[in-house]
Amino acid sequence: MTARPVELFIDPVCPWAWMTSRWLLQAAQVRDIAPTFSVMSLSVLNEGRDLDAGYREMLDDSWGPARLAVAIRRAEGQEALARWYGAWGARYHVGSEHGDRRATAVAALAEAELPASLIEAYQPVAGDEIDQALRASHDGAISRVGDEVGTPVIAFGEGTAYFGPVVSPSPKGEDAGKLLDALATMSEIDGFYELKRTRTGGVDLS
Repeated sequence: MTARPVELFIDPVCPWAWMTSRWLLQAAQVRDIAPTFSVMSLSVLNEGRDLDAGYREMLDDSWGPARLAVAIRRAEGQEALARWYGAWGARYHVGSEHGDRRATAVAALAEAELPASLIEAYQPVAGDEIDQALRASHDGAISRVGDEVGTPVIAFGEGTAYFGPVVSPSPKGEDAGKLLDALATMSEIDGFYELKRTRTGGVDLS
């Protein structure tokens, strides 16, 4: 039997997307799924919106990691993107290497044994090939889930895509599998739209 595809759209700078990605990899150990990572961009999503100055500054500094992730997938493939994202997240999210995102991205390239020249895609250039590819990837998520969401977005092959899951800490073992089962069932119900509760804590990386 062919493993069921599960596509997760992430923005590399989003801690919640990082947590969800770790859950998905845990779920893949106990369920027959083929997880892949695709890129969406909080910077693209929030273009033209009136935002708090601090959040706007963060978004303006978020183009580079998303562009690099797109460039890696285009040039080196899905497995390479997963390696880089794992190295990036361990440094940026777990290790709190936030001071110089470009330097963190370079270090993650080296750790993932990917060509150093890929960092050339990091610098934002409006309308260039990488910019167009990033927007197309982002639109691949938004076209399925709508624009009233953020990242991550999850899709189970055929069926509806959803924002989330937002989890902290990431479930492990059979708990990870149970959450996957529930979400996969939800994606098959055409009229289902939303479940949500107020978050009572921050990101738990344990």
